[in-house]
Amino acid sequence: MIVKETSNYLRLKENLEYLKLKQFILHLDEFLSDRNTSLVEALLKLTDYEVDTKRINAANQMVKTAAFPALKDITSFDFSFQPSIDERQIKDLCQLGFLENNENIVFLGSSGVGKTHLSISIGIEAARQRYSTYFIKCSNLLENLKKAQDENRLEARLKHYASYRLLIIDELGYLPISEGDERLLFQLIDRRYEKKSTIVSTNINFSDWESIFYDVRIANAILDRILHRCSIIQILGESYRLKDIVKSE
Repeated sequence: MIVKETSNYLRLKENLEYLKLKQFILHLDEFLSDRNTSLVEALLKLTDYEVDTKRINAANQMVKTAAFPALKDITSFDFSFQPSIDERQIKDLCQLGFLENNENIVFLGSSGVGKTHLSISIGIEAARQRYSTYFIKCSNLLENLKKAQDENRLEARLKHYASYRLLIIDELGYLPISEGDERLLFQLIDRRYEKKSTIVSTNINFSDWESIFYDVRIANAILDRILHRCSIIQILGESYRLKDIVKSE
């Protein structure tokens, strides 16, 4: 009898390994030794372990796929160094209601004030909640679109970037945008308009956008689509990267 039970136990573990139910294997013995737990209760708890683990793994994979340059969540941001930022507003945005309403976010400020950090923080929350998210610098985005155009696959690339529930375009305006590139950017922004959410970080005031675009009309068209139904966070503080130097002076 003992031999049979041992044999069945080993077969059970082999089956669980074959099915890749790692949490079942990990917690199996504690339920087999617990005579006060019914079979249904044991199976429920074991499947809960599996479901929780799969959700965590899926969320981690979504974060990895988003291609963040660094993993910076909201807890690591020093709001005391940037008093112009409304901490409650940022934490409210991290609740992701803007995604459900297909709204955008623009972070406006000079270099180093935390625009990218905050963009990533919100993006990580979105990815963890299983919203398809992608982070890309504006210069890289335009380079990819231009290359796709040269290779006669622009439509596929536009569909790819337009499909993300949240697209984060970092450093818009750090480099001038040529006539051909601005038309590519307009096509993408227009496809996402009122259908998906976009986060943009820029160091250029909206009134000065014509200085980085070749065509003022296209600049205004892009700006109009981004700013319609948009939360604008202007950061007026010192460079976050120079924080330690500023404090020591």
